[in-house]
Order: sequence, then structure tokens, then C-alpha cells
Amino acid sequence: MDFIGTIKLVFRTLLARKGRSFLTILGIVIGVAGVIIIIALGAGAQSLILSQVTKLGSDLLSIQPGKSNEKGPPAQVFGIVITTLVNDDANALRSKAQVPYATAVNALVRGSASVTWQNKTIDTNFVGSDSEYPNVIEIKMQEGQFFDRQQADGDANVAVLGYSVYTQLFANTGVNPIGQVIKVRNATQAQAGGVPLRIIGVIEERGTAFFQDQDDQVFIPLAIGQKQLLGIRYLASINIKIDKTENVSQTILDATNVLNQNHKIRKGDEADFTVRNIADAVSLLSTITNALRLFLTAMAGIALVVGGVGILNIMLATVAERTREIGLRKAVGANNKSIMYQFLLEAGCLTFLGGILGIILGIIISYLISLLMHYLGYQWQFIVSISSVLLAVGVSILTGVIFGLYPALKASRLNPIDALRYE
Repeated sequence: MDFIGTIKLVFRTLLARKGRSFLTILGIVIGVAGVIIIIALGAGAQSLILSQVTKLGSDLLSIQPGKSNEKGPPAQVFGIVITTLVNDDANALRSKAQVPYATAVNALVRGSASVTWQNKTIDTNFVGSDSEYPNVIEIKMQEGQFFDRQQADGDANVAVLGYSVYTQLFANTGVNPIGQVIKVRNATQAQAGGVPLRIIGVIEERGTAFFQDQDDQVFIPLAIGQKQLLGIRYLASINIKIDKTENVSQTILDATNVLNQNHKIRKGDEADFTVRNIADAVSLLSTITNALRLFLTAMAGIALVVGGVGILNIMLATVAERTREIGLRKAVGANNKSIMYQFLLEAGCLTFLGGILGIILGIIISYLISLLMHYLGYQWQFIVSISSVLLAVGVSILTGVIFGLYPALKASRLNPIDALRYE
């Protein structure tokens, strides 16, 4: 029988056993779909991470209190607040003589807050900041302006609203928020009434950055955040904007030297702060997502192996069922090679069909996940690479060949006389 005739015979055989054929390829469908989904999720997660750093900028340094562990985040002990960064550190880092490539330095404190306007009260977050925040983190004002240096240094009772806070308080009210007075209270401490602050600006919608809602915030002068809301003198972090990306490494060294001098840290001693480049954080996150993707891909590969074992079992059972048929074909002139090709093609067709269905299912599920992530507000790209599709198809066909080879060889080596006698 020629090749075309063998293909026709294979498809007639598979169609005659639709239920068994479907159950046989189910494991392949799940495995291939898993590979497509995992690779698509990995690519989407990396696109999300890159979009986050694009918002903040790769020319940004973040200084955190506490010594870091290797390349990880600053070490924190549960229940202990690290207070090693202070306002003098931020002022020292503003020295052009010591940190020449820094274009802006911003000191921050953070906390949770209850904000009240008239009869409305919402729970949100507050950021105590100096006037350099817009120069470090690029923002656009929807209305009004950010507080200037004179207001920040003079402890002026002013506030700038994030877009989400603005919509929660003033949406559908017809009231211009500029000039309105809100009361801000630290949500973690018992305070009567709160601090009255006059709204001077509203920031345009920014979305999320590093999985934090940038719109659910109220910005207040640093001194008010430290003294009146938190009752502290230390900082949560310091951010440095650098003039050019190529000057990042030198600025890390400069900032480290300045803080070592301020904190009287001798050479060889451990620092009590951590200087991190945002791009390094992205690289770390990408490494984690790549490792996770490889692990999950291996899990999907196990599903393919399980599907292959299922094909092996089914093909062995098929050979046993069709022993007399094999004997008849050999009796009328079929050679061992044509018998082997027939059963090998059956296994290959099963895995090929499973691969195609798995690809379709994987693409559909990946697309639905991307729609869900967009609905949740994340910049998640729908990415299904040609390489992942070719990999899935190739692996599925290879699985069929490997697990179908033994049954095919067994069928081809049957003695025609014994096969005809088989009951």
C-alpha cells in the first residue's frame, strides 16, 4: 500500500473509534495548552514588569533603610522599623559636589490614612514628600499644582490628591476640589479630627507601578507627614533622579560614599542602608519570572509525558484488538515496514491532532487572561510567539513517535499465521 493509501486507512481507523481517539489525545491537548499558556503568561508578565519600570524610569535610584541581603530587598525584621535614613541624608545627597549626576533628590514617608471631606470619609494612603517629587517621579497635573519648596519647608497645610482619591471624594458633586479643605488622619493611630489640609492640586491618572496603585494616594508636605501624622523623624526612602542612564553606576557609588560619611560607616563595615537601581529590580523580577516559567513548563511537559504513556497503552491495546487484521494484511502481501508505518502514523496523527487542539485552547485561554488583566488595570500584552507554537507541535509529534514506536514495531513483527489464529 502506498503512503497516501496508508494515510487514508489511518484516518478511517481513527474515525471508527472517535471516543477512544478523543480520550487518547486529551492528555496531549492539556500538555500542549499548558505549554502555550505558560509561555504566554511569562511573556505577558515580563511586558508588565517592563511597563512598570517605564513609568518610573531606569534612571532612578531608590535608597531604603537597612542592609540588603545579596541582591534582594533590604533586610527587615518582623515588627521592627528601621530608622537609619533621616532628612540630613537627603540634604547631603543634594550636594552637586558630591553627587554631580543627580538632577533631583526626593525624601518620602508613607502611611495609611482616613480622608474626610464634608460628610464623606475614605480610606487611602498618604505620602509625605518634599517639593522634588514631580522632578523625580514624572507626573502630570490634572488641576492645580504640586506644592512648591516654600510650602513644603514652611509646613504649609496643603495637599495634592491622587486621581482615585479625587474621584471618590468629588465625582458627580460638581465641586471644584481646588481650595477645598480635607481632614487627613493617620489610620493606624487614634487621632481626633485629623489634620486640616487645603487641596491645591489633582494628579492625572497614573495606574499601577510595581503592583501599587499610584492613584490611591494623598500627597502632603514631608514635615506634616513626619510630625503630625506619624510622629517620627526618620524617612521611609529617598529617591534620586539621574541625568543619564550611563551615569547610574557612578551615582550609586557617589550616594553610597555620602551616606557612609553621614552614618560614620568605616570601610569594611556593613552599611545600614541599601541603594538600588530600578532597572536592577526589573532584572531581578525578570529572573524570578523566567525561573517560574521554566518550572511550570516542566510541569506541562510532565502532562505531555502522561499523555504519551496513554497513547502507548491505547496503541498496545489496539495492536491486540487488530491482530487478525494485521494477519490478513500480511497474508495478502503487506510487509513489516508498511504495518509499522500504519501504526506509527496512527500515533503521530493522534498527537498531531492533540497538539493542534491544545494550541487553539492555549491561545484562547491566554487571550482571556490578557483581557482579565487589562480589566484589572494592568498593562498586560497578549503574546503568543511562533516559537512556542512550533515547540508545542514539535514536542507533541515527537511524543507520538516515541510512544508509538514500540506498538508499531510489535505489530510489524507479528507472525501472519499466528495472527490469523488469534482470537
